[in-house]
Amino acid sequence: MARMKFLCDAERCIECNGCVTACKNENEVPWGVNRRRVVTLNDGVPGERSISVACMHCSDAPCMAVCPVDCFYKTNEGVVLHDKDLCIGCGYCFYACPFGAPQFPQDGAFGLRGKMDKCTFCAGGPEPDFSAAEFRKYGRNRLAEGKLPACAEMCSTKALLGGDADVIADIYRDRVLKRGKGSEVWGWGTAYGKPERQPTPQPGAKS
Repeated sequence: MARMKFLCDAERCIECNGCVTACKNENEVPWGVNRRRVVTLNDGVPGERSISVACMHCSDAPCMAVCPVDCFYKTNEGVVLHDKDLCIGCGYCFYACPFGAPQFPQDGAFGLRGKMDKCTFCAGGPEPDFSAAEFRKYGRNRLAEGKLPACAEMCSTKALLGGDADVIADIYRDRVLKRGKGSEVWGWGTAYGKPERQPTPQPGAKS
């Protein structure tokens, strides 16, 4: 069984927001909720990069760990979904998620939360496939149709990849090697910058 994952190539993303629009249009996402968004780092300065962010369907999802009513579940393909009929709108998943994926529509005064909404990898929900209830609550079930998520399919530069994790890893590895890079693109040094070297103390020097 294929394990589904997203990957966004920051060197290809042009911040067009086509993925955001495709998601909202395909799934008729409620107003005020963005299942996917584009984040720009170092905006306006050398080294600016943009990346498309949504639920990453984690192998060990923190949202699942903190939900007090166990509304989250994982499919055989590794897609993390939730049951809106069980959700109580507590917001624990929002605070636990490092990607800010869970979204809560404001249904009333004083910040009252509605049912949580998030990216479903275009895999629907617990209702029967292609049913009206499934579409109303979770959007279109493209995976059951044998298609990729709409956001990845509509990405004009193919920066956003979605599908079988092994296939995606092969595609990205090939891109990295063609760019003349190797193992240095991975790891803490790339993510957080190389640490500044501290001067080596000389023998006999006063501290």
